[in-house]
Amino acid sequence: MSPSLEALKGRLQNLFEGRARALVADRGELSLTVAAHDLLPVAGVLRDDPQLGFDTLIDLCGVDYLNYGNAPWEGLRFCSVVHLLSVRNNLRLRLKTFAADDEFPVIASLTAVWPAAGWFERESFDLFGIIYEGHHDLRRILTDYGFVGHPFRKDFPVSGYVEMRYDAEQGRVIYQPVSIEPRENIPRIVREDGYGAGGG
Repeated sequence: MSPSLEALKGRLQNLFEGRARALVADRGELSLTVAAHDLLPVAGVLRDDPQLGFDTLIDLCGVDYLNYGNAPWEGLRFCSVVHLLSVRNNLRLRLKTFAADDEFPVIASLTAVWPAAGWFERESFDLFGIIYEGHHDLRRILTDYGFVGHPFRKDFPVSGYVEMRYDAEQGRVIYQPVSIEPRENIPRIVREDGYGAGGG
């Protein structure tokens, strides 16, 4: 681990002792996992602490851990992952938070800390169904307004629930139940442990 990454890890351990669920250094990157109720206070410190100064939110995405690797996942299902950059200190950090309820996943919106989170949170809501509490305009961004479900959830059917077609008699596009047999035509690839870690 590089000296700057080691220093960052030490700083995060000191600041978030008792609040950090996990702090993992892997492949030259650092990931901090916090509980959903600690997300906003931790985010504020990450942005405002002069030794950290994570002033830029680069990306935010949802993750569904329904099945992970070769085995069913044992923990909470839905996670929001944020990639942060400190321009001033030349540091990067991945911040992860799991929604406390798998049936109705809710995580606090980060738009008050990093306004750039707005569009990303809408995308995560649309595709994974994660509710970002406090978001000022949480609505679908990639799917149709009448779309049913969240297409990046692992239990969403590959062919979806409805299909659309143009009906010449009605002179408009209509929705109808899917008329094709559901099938999985993409092989699932699971990499073995250590894949991509180097060493020939």
